[in-house]
Amino acid sequence: MAEDPRAAGVHALSRFFVNDGTLGDTLLKVSQLACDVAPADMAGITMLVGGKARTGVFTDPEAPEIDEAQYKSGKGPCLDAFRHQETYRIDSTAAEQRWPELAAMAAAHGIIATLSLPLVARDVSLGALNLYSRNRIFDDQASDRASVFAEQAAIVLANTQVYWDAQQLSENLTQAMDSRSTIDYAIGILLANGATTPDDAFQILVRASQRENRTLRDIAREMVEHAAERQPSGDEVPSD
Repeated sequence: MAEDPRAAGVHALSRFFVNDGTLGDTLLKVSQLACDVAPADMAGITMLVGGKARTGVFTDPEAPEIDEAQYKSGKGPCLDAFRHQETYRIDSTAAEQRWPELAAMAAAHGIIATLSLPLVARDVSLGALNLYSRNRIFDDQASDRASVFAEQAAIVLANTQVYWDAQQLSENLTQAMDSRSTIDYAIGILLANGATTPDDAFQILVRASQRENRTLRDIAREMVEHAAERQPSGDEVPSD
């Protein structure tokens, strides 16, 4: 017997590994799974992009077009879900009075109902999951399923953010260590070719960097590469 796609979406999320893709890949996968869980015709995730609320990820290009109405007015269920960490439902975009701009835009795109759920982890708002339907409302059962999904999704997104932050930090540290090693190697070359002290050698690199308007790391790397291409006795020292 085939598994109910709504349950399958939650199960797929529970098996999600944070290193399966980039943060953007994870957000898109969450949006796609949410469409199966509700179910919904399309989904998007409201998040801060450059300090402003935007639909950063979506399953259909119409989703950010609809959301733009609330971003312009500063009022809408997605924004309120983000701000207040609560779930908001529109059962009829044609009759909605709380957020007229968003409702009118959604109706113009053939959307009759919406469901906006907060993405919260450790009491921190990460964004809001926005679901849109063209032919059915989100009843209590659908809302409850989506809420459970959103709770798990928030944990996945928080862990993914931590993972990629850690990855970036690791890459930065590795790059810094490599740069330090290259600079130390260049200092050794300079000492072997007349520089009196490590500090004297370092200052030669600094002056070469300033004179050529290039980073210290690039100056050092070029020197090391040049030295590797020449005989040990042919290493050159940048003019001071």
